[in-house]
Amino acid sequence: MGISSIRGMVLVSVTALLLAGCTSTEQEEPDVAPVTVEPTTTAGTAGEMREPETVAPRRPMVQGGNLIVPLGDATEELQGLFYFDFDQAIVKRVGHTELNKHAMAMKDDRSLRVRLEGHADERGTREYNLALGERRANAIRAYLQAQGVLGSQMEVISYGEEKPAAMGHNEQAWAQNRRVEIVYK
Repeated sequence: MGISSIRGMVLVSVTALLLAGCTSTEQEEPDVAPVTVEPTTTAGTAGEMREPETVAPRRPMVQGGNLIVPLGDATEELQGLFYFDFDQAIVKRVGHTELNKHAMAMKDDRSLRVRLEGHADERGTREYNLALGERRANAIRAYLQAQGVLGSQMEVISYGEEKPAAMGHNEQAWAQNRRVEIVYK
């Protein structure tokens, strides 16, 4: 065996080890089933049995149109506002992490329903802004669907420029009005 053969074998071995180290070890978590507590004897009455108690797993909760999700021993209220650049309907990368949280919650609980409300600033005609608000809401819908959310869980509506978040005729106000709001029902 020559030196070049040994080098080749070492190179192949190192490559195989690196590739093995890069493979994903994540496993899908199974759905969490309710936990049944074994019947116990009540204090004071010997031999009397209580009905088994069922402890439901913590699930996302809708409160005031927002989604509250369990996070360990605490909870997190998901941010439901996503902003867009002028005359654009492209989901900004800064919103992907939060949208992924919404998608995960909606995939875990298929009973969750949302209304995606598209908005635009005051520039442009009323008709154009209604169409732009709808394109923005549909962009969020498409992103969530790509993450596994069912189309039947989402409703799209556009308010165009009719419901501004900020009053004013400057870039600061316009930036706050170019948005999609996720409202849970």
